Amino acid sequence: MVTAATAPDVRRAREIAAQVPDPELPALTLADLGVLRDVVITADGTVVAGLTPTYSGCPAMAEMRAEVAARLHAAGFARVEIRTVLDPPWTTDWITPAGRRKLARYGIAPPGTAPRPTTGPTPLDLLPTRRRVPCPHCGSADTEETSRFAATSCRALRRCLACREPFEHMKEI
Repeated sequence: MVTAATAPDVRRAREIAAQVPDPELPALTLADLGVLRDVVITADGTVVAGLTPTYSGCPAMAEMRAEVAARLHAAGFARVEIRTVLDPPWTTDWITPAGRRKLARYGIAPPGTAPRPTTGPTPLDLLPTRRRVPCPHCGSADTEETSRFAATSCRALRRCLACREPFEHMKEI
């Protein structure tokens, strides 16, 4: 339970947690990436931060949890709990506009909007499709995928046919 007396502490705790860089994409913070879900202070004074992994089994979660806890402790919060929040699952739509700009400056094409069905099961397209992913270097939409998988499973390798530069693309999830 958060009271008016703890509201400034909640804001400060959230600001601290929000500034933790993503271990795999250090140009982005956990807030930019949209994995920092909530920060509250319970009645007994425990700071509880909720993190949602980008996908189940994300190997960076342990580092994210440890870094958020370490920074909160260093800021003087004695009791800290980091919870993994799985519902609703993370989607690339949660990446902030600032996070998308940072991805592009980092040389990674940001994801487009993830397809969302209005009702029923999620449709699965098994046919290859040509995606229009703009090059983060020159802005050309004339790009091609060279590998479905890159440094992490949430990214693909692409090449710009205009400037010929290779780049990564964060996949829509």
